[in-house]
This record gives sequence, C-alpha cells and structure tokens, in this order.
Amino acid sequence: MPKPITVMAFDYGTRRVGVAVGNSVTGTGQALKTIAAPNSDNLFKEVESLLKEWQPERLVVGKPLHPDGAEHEMTSKAVRFGNQLHGRFQLEVEWVDERYTSAVLEGDAQMQDNLDAHSAALLLEQYFSELAAKVAIKNVE
Repeated sequence: MPKPITVMAFDYGTRRVGVAVGNSVTGTGQALKTIAAPNSDNLFKEVESLLKEWQPERLVVGKPLHPDGAEHEMTSKAVRFGNQLHGRFQLEVEWVDERYTSAVLEGDAQMQDNLDAHSAALLLEQYFSELAAKVAIKNVE
C-alpha cells in the first residue's frame, strides 16, 4: 500500500478556479473555495497561500475535453495552468478527465454557490478512485 498523501485539486476556468483538498486515506475531496482573481498574479498568490496552509504532496488539475475525448480551447488553457503550478511550486501535477463533472453538480441547488470548488472535489475523488484501481491492478499482477 502506498504511503498516504494529501492532494489539492483545481477545476480551472478563465474567470474562476475551484479548489479542493483531500487525502488518499479517505479517498474523498473537500471543497475549499472558488478563486475569482482579477489576474494570474493574484490567482497564484491565493494558490500559494492555500498550498502553504494544506501542504499537499501532489496537485490534480481537471482536463476539459469534448464528449468524444477531443481537446478544445479550454484544454490548452487548463494544461498551461497545470504546467504553471508545477513550475512555480515544484509539485507533481496529475490530470483528470473532467468531462461531465460540472454537469453532475449543476442540477443540485445546494452546489450552485460554490460549484467550481465542488467540481474540484469531484475531480479529486475521481483521481483517488483511479489511483486505487491502479494499485489494485498492480497487486493482482
């Protein structure tokens, strides 16, 4: 069994970035906040503050794709954001297919106020689920 890790997830958008945190022991994500920074400098200052507070070992960024899996304009923007996170903070960044995460939550009235952060929590839970599946496969081999 791999050692427990804390992971922070980001649901990147051009106007808002949802942030969640969780750990591999529980496999759950907790919505932290939605950052609506006026520019990238302010965005990364807020991210840096959250990283100092939570001290994750790894970061997860949602990778937006078309329903057929094809990339689009937001894909490259999210990838750029993830690469900037890695470059600035020297933390490993992993990608999670974020198709349908917001759609799952949009129908839930309780999620509307912090939709982006809750989407980040769903991304994180999907990441933990995929990680657990990889460990299970390795254990079978």
